[in-house]
Amino acid sequence: MSADGTVEISHVWKRFRRDRGRRLMRDQFGRAVRRVAGRDGPNPWRWVLRDIDIKIEPGESVGFVGPNGAGKSTLLKIVSGVMFPHSGNVAVRGRIGALLEVSSGIHPDLTGRENITIFGSLLGFGKTEIERKFDEIVAFAELEDAVDRQAKFYSSGMKTRLGFSIAAFLEPEVLIVDEVLAVGDQIFQQKCLDRMRAVLDSGATLMLVSHDLASVGATANRGIWLNEGAVMADGPIDDVLALYRKDIESRSAENAELQGVVSISEFATSSPSGNGIESQSPVTISFALDSPDTRQVAVFVGVSQGPATPIFVSTRTTHLREGKSDHSVTIANLPLPAGNYYVWIAVRDPVARKDLTPWQPLGPLAVGGVGRLDPLPRAIVRLAPVYVEAQWNEH
Repeated sequence: MSADGTVEISHVWKRFRRDRGRRLMRDQFGRAVRRVAGRDGPNPWRWVLRDIDIKIEPGESVGFVGPNGAGKSTLLKIVSGVMFPHSGNVAVRGRIGALLEVSSGIHPDLTGRENITIFGSLLGFGKTEIERKFDEIVAFAELEDAVDRQAKFYSSGMKTRLGFSIAAFLEPEVLIVDEVLAVGDQIFQQKCLDRMRAVLDSGATLMLVSHDLASVGATANRGIWLNEGAVMADGPIDDVLALYRKDIESRSAENAELQGVVSISEFATSSPSGNGIESQSPVTISFALDSPDTRQVAVFVGVSQGPATPIFVSTRTTHLREGKSDHSVTIANLPLPAGNYYVWIAVRDPVARKDLTPWQPLGPLAVGGVGRLDPLPRAIVRLAPVYVEAQWNEH
């Protein structure tokens, strides 16, 4: 018998219809004619989960990452019982607290007080237990003045706070959270992270889906990367996020068209020593710009880790001559820890305020050396992987 908090997903498959079609009589008649004539066309089904086989132990915090349509939310809905798999089995030991959408489980015609009672009852909690946690739930959701108002008059942020509060404060053995951190202000996001840390410290299991890779990395200790319904990687969160970021960057580079009005070529990175690039050491980024005419431009060069959001950007306004010209930017003290990054670039017309070459990946930047980020307590999000040397003293 597995302990409370165990989640076993055994060879789960799930499919949806590609296009359910309209329910008009002429459309139904047309489909019937095509079936009789043997002209059904392509397979009407698409698989959103393919043979998912995962076991999550009690107390684990698992972050699911992947592009839109990878099957992450569908998998969490199956685990929480909102959906059923096409084949395979899911076994969850213990009570589940789930927040799958902004207003999931919140009935618009009921007051906040009534929603807490009914939502808690549906999760399997008794009246006494709900009453014991009621004040904490209301205080966390910041709904003291609105708890007796119908939920249809709540803002989306109020519904999110209420739903998360109910799911997290009724002490579930398994907490399932899908993209809740993408909604709400930063103060509420940090409150959610603090509460998830408290839930994890109590021994509960967390299943988290988010496109905010920094939040996933700060909260989870295990990562699972899904793509087109299949598991691409499963392991320590830092290793999985590194693989996923590398895939994002390589795909962006493959799809990028560096031939804008100003084309870019001959990308290279180097260090004064001629050896590899190291943290806290100089690095030079070189490239060539090819302009069809003489013009003034603003060149932006940045470094990213995964998404297009740069860790830092250096900018210069210059006059390009017609034809190809060589350019470089030297960073005297690279403030990045050891790891794999990508250089991004954009060229704009500062007068017309339009892109000549849009923001896109230019090439990889591998950083070595002894610089490593200091560990953080769980659920504290590091905004960017900037490495800073520091000396501690006692007096």
